Amino acid sequence: MRHITFWPMMDCICDGGPIGLVPFSPVFQKHQIMSSETLPAFVETSNVERTQDLSEDQEESQKPRSGEGLEPISKRQMKKLIKQKQWEEQRELRKQKRKEKRKRKQLERHCQQDSNSDGNDRKRIRRDVVHSTLRLVIDCSFDSLMVLKDIKKLHKQIQRCYAENRRALHPVQFYLTSHGGQLKKNMDENDKGWVNWKDIYIKPDHYSEFIKKEDLIYLTSDSPNVLKELDESKAYVIGGLVDHNHHKGLTYKQASEHGIDHAQLPLGNFVKMNSRKVLAVNHVFEIILEYLETRDWQEAFFTILPQRKGAVPTDNACGSSSHNKKSARAGGGLDSDSSEEENSRNELDSPREEENRDKENSTESAMNSIPH
Repeated sequence: MRHITFWPMMDCICDGGPIGLVPFSPVFQKHQIMSSETLPAFVETSNVERTQDLSEDQEESQKPRSGEGLEPISKRQMKKLIKQKQWEEQRELRKQKRKEKRKRKQLERHCQQDSNSDGNDRKRIRRDVVHSTLRLVIDCSFDSLMVLKDIKKLHKQIQRCYAENRRALHPVQFYLTSHGGQLKKNMDENDKGWVNWKDIYIKPDHYSEFIKKEDLIYLTSDSPNVLKELDESKAYVIGGLVDHNHHKGLTYKQASEHGIDHAQLPLGNFVKMNSRKVLAVNHVFEIILEYLETRDWQEAFFTILPQRKGAVPTDNACGSSSHNKKSARAGGGLDSDSSEEENSRNELDSPREEENRDKENSTESAMNSIPH
């Protein structure tokens, strides 16, 4: 008879899980005992390795991959980044260059002062300034009729008027009336130094409250009256309005309603223009300053008017200009230099007149030679 030995069966458990039933034997029991002793260490090391692998996978997943998860950078953005980096790297170099430039300018200024001065007075010699008694008023009562863009333009024109009056040979008595609203707010925000302006009267009141009505003359291009001379005992009012011709005739209407004298500059007597005879506030202001210095309307117009206006002299401009010069010279308004200029102009005009006469004579003779 055969003796059959039955060995008990047991589950075999591996690292990945149960794989089936295997026969149990003393050899296997011994191996199982050894494995059970080393199993915790093996499981612990495998867990550590698995944790390390997971951490490495997370780090790799967090790293930006080329072409994945990032928006493409354009060439323009790349150039901006490069310029920004270069600008930051050269900051100290620019600072050093600015210091050297300031030192060089200071040295040049000191050298120039030493060469121009006689050793006693280093101050700049200022031109002889004669203040005029003429009052020039900018009426800022049209604040509600302008948008912020036009308010800013008016502010710049007032700045220009102030600067030109400060450097003029014959500065006027400058008034800024009805100052408030959007204009004052814009000046407070963008030009805080206006509170320190000199030689100017800035008032929130209307000009009619402190200037007599008989002394007022409102300058408006719609007036039928044309100025010939400036009366320095009067107060000339300029409408502080930038409206791009949206409110035509408004200043003339207000002057007429308040019973104020009005007039326009003699622009049409000396200048032909492609556009309407409406000038900016600073242009009117500067023309008056120039006339007070030269006593010549034509010279004042062509010195101040911008080229975009397309201004050209009228036919009778030369005669009117010479007449104004003669009257001003008779009153002591011009010096010998102006008379020399006038004589030189007359000398230049005489050959032209002779040529014109020759042409007219030749034309008449040609017409007479034609048989009728």
